Amino acid sequence: MSSTQTAPTTIITSPTIDTRTSGLTKKKKIGIAVGTVALIAAGYFIYDSIFFVSTDNAQIRANSVLLSARVSGYVTKVNVEENQKVKAGEILAEIDQKDFTARTSQSKSEMEGLAARARDAQTNARRLQELFTAGAVTGQQRDSAVANATNLQRQLDASRSGVDLTQNALSDTQIRAPSDGVIAKRGAEVGMLATPGTPLFGFVSSESRWIMANFKETDLKKIKLGNEVDIDVDAISQKKYHGIVESLSPSTGATFSLIPQDNATGNFTKVVQRVPVRVRFEGLTPEDIDLLKAGLSADVKVHVK
Repeated sequence: MSSTQTAPTTIITSPTIDTRTSGLTKKKKIGIAVGTVALIAAGYFIYDSIFFVSTDNAQIRANSVLLSARVSGYVTKVNVEENQKVKAGEILAEIDQKDFTARTSQSKSEMEGLAARARDAQTNARRLQELFTAGAVTGQQRDSAVANATNLQRQLDASRSGVDLTQNALSDTQIRAPSDGVIAKRGAEVGMLATPGTPLFGFVSSESRWIMANFKETDLKKIKLGNEVDIDVDAISQKKYHGIVESLSPSTGATFSLIPQDNATGNFTKVVQRVPVRVRFEGLTPEDIDLLKAGLSADVKVHVK
């Protein structure tokens, strides 16, 4: 009789994973990371508030003017276009010169005639003085000759001033660029009648740029003249600029508004006012000035000493 042997059965059990402990560990790590980021952010903002005063209410400014004619006349030539760079003294437009040339010639002729008469009168006065000394003429004759010479000399001086005025008017028929810059707007056209005070060109100088930053009144106690300034221009992200606090306005921006608020009416709501602070750019190159367009927005951060 044969006996059958049964092989022992081996049961392999896998280790049990505590999902609850794993989830808590993961949440703990996320919490630590979030807390670390929050701590760093809080430290940065505390550091920033202690050592800097900043505002994003700031704009780039430049010397911008509207150029107009000083004399009346028809425009005969316009030499520039919008957005064109020009040099100081360059002729932008010309006004018809015929009338001014004629007036200049007339005033010069009158001056030359008076100059001849004044020379003759002075010669005659000297001669009569000699004759009076010799007893050949009366004192009245001598005095009359001297008075005539003096009167003609005064007329000659006035005539010379008139010649200067006509020459200045002739020169003013050429409208020139006041400095190196760019033509932002062109209102002059050939054939139009130019009159004094009528804008012909909008001109932006290339000589300098500065920032006008409007800071809260509560921040002014931290801002001093000469403080260093970090400048970020919204339109120029690839470069950082450096500046210096140049001046602080003696009034808030609301003081010279068209209709200033009258708190005496009783409708008073306290609003933090803004005070303009002028910041001068440091170390600008001609290329930087080309990039820094007047009116661009900027972020300004003043180093607190």
